Amino acid sequence: MKRRLVLRLAALAALLCAAPSFAGDILKPRGVVELFTSQGCNSCPPADAVLDGLVQSGDVVALGYHVDYWDYLGWKDTLATPDGTVRQKLYGKAFGKREVYTPQAVINGRVHVKGGKRGAVGAALAELERTGQGLTIPINVVRSADSVIIETGGAPDGKGDAHLVLVHFAPRKPVTIERGENKGKTITYVNPVTDVQTAGMWHGKPARFELPRSELKKQGGCAVLLQKVNKDGLPGPILGAAVISAEAGAP
Repeated sequence: MKRRLVLRLAALAALLCAAPSFAGDILKPRGVVELFTSQGCNSCPPADAVLDGLVQSGDVVALGYHVDYWDYLGWKDTLATPDGTVRQKLYGKAFGKREVYTPQAVINGRVHVKGGKRGAVGAALAELERTGQGLTIPINVVRSADSVIIETGGAPDGKGDAHLVLVHFAPRKPVTIERGENKGKTITYVNPVTDVQTAGMWHGKPARFELPRSELKKQGGCAVLLQKVNKDGLPGPILGAAVISAEAGAP
């Protein structure tokens, strides 16, 4: 048994040495901030700037979900996806809210604040850390020749269920808005989400997930979220997170 364990550890060490994480990866973030925004909302540019600052800090998983329900104001958001609108509405139900709004920042899947208030976002991150509601399950990412391996830690009691959620996002993108409430402005959007998918289940114990490397050879990158989901399919607390950066030279 001991010999088998030693061999497994040696193999893992060799893999880690052969396939280090990229400099742009974020493996030990303070928290996750999901901003729901729109190019057609005149209250959103300050929140987009707050998200940019979080990305620049390098210690927060910061994601921009563009929603489409303000498109009727005269400008169709060029980065909006159905996933963004659906995810916000699911959060709204989870928080017991009858309506959603922009700009809304959801922190660690647990609380929400107005996304344009930098102090409120920072205070929420700090309070969740202080009360033990930060990211408590470690996530490590290792690249091999053909795959990306995501390793998660276990819960202290070895119990609990969560989804492994992959959130793909595009690179920083300036957009000139020609109509609507932000007409004439050029706004740079960071980490705009392009796709959200569930890649597996976590059951409270250390786990290993393997993905084809081709899945992550895209511009931008991918956030890995270990997120609880209730019996009604509504998103809940995010227990762990990481960011896998796009590979240099990817198309």
